[in-house]
Amino acid sequence: MPTKLSSVQTESYARDGFLSPIAALTGEQAAYYRGKLEAFEKAVGGPLTSDGTDPRYRSRTHVLLTWVHTLARHPAILDAIEDLIGPNILVYTSTWFIKEPESAAIAAWHQDATYFGLRPYEHVTAWLALTDATAENGCMEFLPGSHARGQLPHRAGVVASSVNRAGQAVTTDVDDTPAVLAPLRAGEFSLHHTLCLHRSKPNRSLGRRIGLAISYIPTHVQHLGVKHKTPAMLVRGLDTFGHFELEPAPAADLDETARAAYARSYDGYRAAYAEQVALEG
Repeated sequence: MPTKLSSVQTESYARDGFLSPIAALTGEQAAYYRGKLEAFEKAVGGPLTSDGTDPRYRSRTHVLLTWVHTLARHPAILDAIEDLIGPNILVYTSTWFIKEPESAAIAAWHQDATYFGLRPYEHVTAWLALTDATAENGCMEFLPGSHARGQLPHRAGVVASSVNRAGQAVTTDVDDTPAVLAPLRAGEFSLHHTLCLHRSKPNRSLGRRIGLAISYIPTHVQHLGVKHKTPAMLVRGLDTFGHFELEPAPAADLDETARAAYARSYDGYRAAYAEQVALEG
């Protein structure tokens, strides 16, 4: 029995490969977390964008900062995720996707699965908006039903001003006439399947577009990497499989223990990701 999503919503996700919008935070709560983000950006010396001062802090801050960990474990998000993948849930990674005012940053048509190296394909991304995400500022677009096409060929390093670090794009022709914009109000989130084709256009507005993408997998999923046991964090249920190096939740922002855990987390994830990019091209 679904706990967060209706049967209509779960059927829509199964058919289309995405679901949007879903409520999580109030506008006031979104503003609070946006303030926490801005304070952290000030502390590390620049924005958490793809070309920011230290792009390392775009990823996996749920291991480093208690308030990001709180967002990754938000009951509204986890309840929706549980309705799709079951009660035993890992966070595989999290990434800030921020477009500055009048930024040229884009994401080309791509599938998340390509360089994550996770099997079976049961990974779901929750994209949580901390500002309104609109057509003007480059909200997400999805191709309904594209997840049914399976894994498509991609190439890395081919997209200028990409918000994705690998700069990837699908290499097959994409008919984007059925593409669906997925605008979100601050505090709402979308869900998309790891094989669902999606993209985002430049920010043509005078304000920032801020989103946190959180990647969830059931504990039975495995990583294909042969060189590294990749890190992940258990956020609901039990892990009886042991496929991943389980990470601790941060007890305090940026304390010594959290910093050490974050360094291991970041290095382990980047090594696993680089291995997959090398394999897939």
